[in-house]
Amino acid sequence: MKILAIIGNSISKHMALLVILMAGAAMVSPETFAGIASYVTLLLGIVMFGMGMTLHVKDFRRILEHPGDVCIGVLAQFTVMPLLAWLLAKGFGLPPDLAVGVILVGTCPGGTSSNVMTYLARGDVALSVSMTMTTTLLAPIVTPFLTWQLAGAWIEVSFTAMMLSILKVVILPIAAGFAMNAFFEGFVRRVVKVLPLVSIMAIILIVGGVVAASAGRIRETGILVALVVICHNLLGYAIGFALSKALHMDMAKAKAVAIEVGMQNSGLAASLSLLHFGAAAAIPGAIFSVWHNISGSLAANYLSGRQEPVQKQE
Repeated sequence: MKILAIIGNSISKHMALLVILMAGAAMVSPETFAGIASYVTLLLGIVMFGMGMTLHVKDFRRILEHPGDVCIGVLAQFTVMPLLAWLLAKGFGLPPDLAVGVILVGTCPGGTSSNVMTYLARGDVALSVSMTMTTTLLAPIVTPFLTWQLAGAWIEVSFTAMMLSILKVVILPIAAGFAMNAFFEGFVRRVVKVLPLVSIMAIILIVGGVVAASAGRIRETGILVALVVICHNLLGYAIGFALSKALHMDMAKAKAVAIEVGMQNSGLAASLSLLHFGAAAAIPGAIFSVWHNISGSLAANYLSGRQEPVQKQE
C-alpha cells in the first residue's frame, strides 16, 4: 500500500504531462483507445466514489460555519463560467456540437483538482473543498438547467435526462463513498492514500477515450477549440479573483475562489457530452482536462507568492 501511495504522489506531480501523453497517443492511434469511450461514465463514477470516501461530516459543517464565503464562490462558479462559455461559443462562431460542449464545461461544478491547486497556491483549502462539494451537490439541478437555457438555441437539451445522468454518475457514487467512510473508517483510512492514483488513472483514461472517439474532428477543429478553452479557463481565474477582491475577501479566500471558478469538472462535461450529444461535443471537455492541469499548476505557482500586505506597526 505504501508503494502505491508513493507511485500515486509521483504521478500526481506529473499528471499534466501524463494527460498530454495520453491525448497524443489517442490522436496517433485512436483505434487502440476507442474502446475506452464506452467506459467513461464508469471511470467518472470511480473518481466521484473516491471523492466521497474523502468526505467527513465536518466538511458539511464548514458550509454552515461560513455560508457567506461559500455562497459567493458558488454564485461566481455558476454565473461566470456559464456566461463566459456562451459568449465564447457565440463570439467564435462554434458549430452546435462544439458550442454545447463548451457550454457544458462552463455549467459543470468545480473540479476536485482545484483543491490541490488551492493548497499549492497557499489559499483557503477549506473554502475550496466546501465550494467543490456544494457545486457538485447542486449540479443535478443547476447544470442541466443552465445547459438547457444557454445551449438550447444550438441543440435540443433534455433537462430530465441530464439530471438523471448526474445523479447516477456523480451523486450516487459520492454518497456511496461517504457511507463507506462513515461505516468502514478504518478500512478507508488504510486505502485513502492510493485514491489519488486511482482518480488520476481514471481521468487519464477518460481523456484517452474521448480523444480517440473524436480524433478526426479534433484534427479539423482542435486549434479553434483549444483557443476557446484556454480563454475560458484563464478568464475564469481572472474574473473569479477580481470578483472576490471586489467583495473584500482576503487573499487566501480570493485564491480559492479564483482557482475554483477557473477549474471545472471537465470529466463530467465530457461524460455528459458523450451520453447526450455525441463524441464531438466531448472535445472541449477533453481539451479542458489537459489544459487546466497545466494552467492550474502555473496559477498556483504564481499565486503562492501573493500574500496580504503586512500592516506597519505604528
